[in-house]
Amino acid sequence: RPMPAAPVEVAPAPEPAAPPAPAAGAMVIDKPLRSGQQVYARGRDLVVMAMVNPGAEVIADGHIHVYAPLRGKAIAGARGNADARIFALAMSPELISIAGIYRTSEKPLPPEVQGKPAQVRLTPGPDGDKLVVDAISV
Repeated sequence: RPMPAAPVEVAPAPEPAAPPAPAAGAMVIDKPLRSGQQVYARGRDLVVMAMVNPGAEVIADGHIHVYAPLRGKAIAGARGNADARIFALAMSPELISIAGIYRTSEKPLPPEVQGKPAQVRLTPGPDGDKLVVDAISV
């Protein structure tokens, strides 16, 4: 008499891996920011399509892009990202900061960037990191 076949274990099909969560896209603000308003883009870049008025604050863990005059405060790399930058079509800020290094309007920007398209970046130096403001040719 033939022996019954040993039961065969069938491995369950592996669950398909969940696709990785997409990186958070930039936060986009379409309206002008008035004095006293504050916007924080946690873990991402911030894009502002209108004026940032004096007394308003824009804060991002990544880059900040202002496609209008920047007259308030801009704080990029709020959680220490030293590679973050600030871009504005008319750079006239009260305060700019990247990764905790800041500059206030008490030290005026050079005439070649004041009120003009410019970017702010952090550069390492012998006396520590410093903010550099460069003109952007549009």
